[in-house]
Amino acid sequence: MTDRITLTGLRARGHHGVYDFERRDGQDFVVDVVLELDLGPASRSDDVADTVHYGELADALVAIITGDPVDLIETLADRLLTACLADARVGRATVTVHKPQAPIAHEFANVSVTMTRGRTA
Repeated sequence: MTDRITLTGLRARGHHGVYDFERRDGQDFVVDVVLELDLGPASRSDDVADTVHYGELADALVAIITGDPVDLIETLADRLLTACLADARVGRATVTVHKPQAPIAHEFANVSVTMTRGRTA
């Protein structure tokens, strides 16, 4: 599939992490998503019902980020991928979870995990 919907920089506050202070205080997480699907039907019909509604997807992803806490951003990325693949039109999805305020004792710009999953038959 060569068609893609990309959503980058989706930011929400979550309480994920291994440490008690991460769970208590929370921190911002930034998510990038790439969905691979056939956009032909939507381009021909000009109808949002024929594509993935990225606003609704963003709502679902924010609900996961702000929802039940997990220890690892790998687990968070997997939950986000599951939401991306919930629409049967999506053949493959890539999710990157950025944790720019990760508890690292050194100066750094970002920590992220990227996971890609395809639809299984």
